[in-house]
Order: sequence, then C-alpha cells, then structure tokens
Amino acid sequence: MTYVQWVFETYFGMTPTVARARMLTVHRQGRAVVASGGRESMERHVQALHGYGLRATLEQED
Repeated sequence: MTYVQWVFETYFGMTPTVARARMLTVHRQGRAVVASGGRESMERHVQALHGYGLRATLEQED
C-alpha cells in the first residue's frame, strides 16, 4: 500500500496526508478519484498509472 501512496505523491504531487487518504479509499472501497480534468490529460494519467503497474480507468463525470 505504501507503493500506491508513493505513486500518488510522486506522480500527482499530493501531500503525504492526501496521498495516504486516497490510497486508503482505494484499499477500502476499491476505487478513488485521484485526478479530474480534460479527456486527453486524464488519458495520460491513466497510461502513467499503468506504467507504474497500477490499475486505472477513465470515467466521465455525471
């Protein structure tokens, strides 16, 4: 789990507190929103997370 926190801190620039909270959300609920924005940038984030060995998906906001 610390690896996921490290990725969130390193890639997204989250503070350790925020990264840990998001990591725990993923651990407990199976998913968490870690970024939002335009489609192209979100697709880059998904690809980057895949490069770190993490599962990530893109979902349109309601």
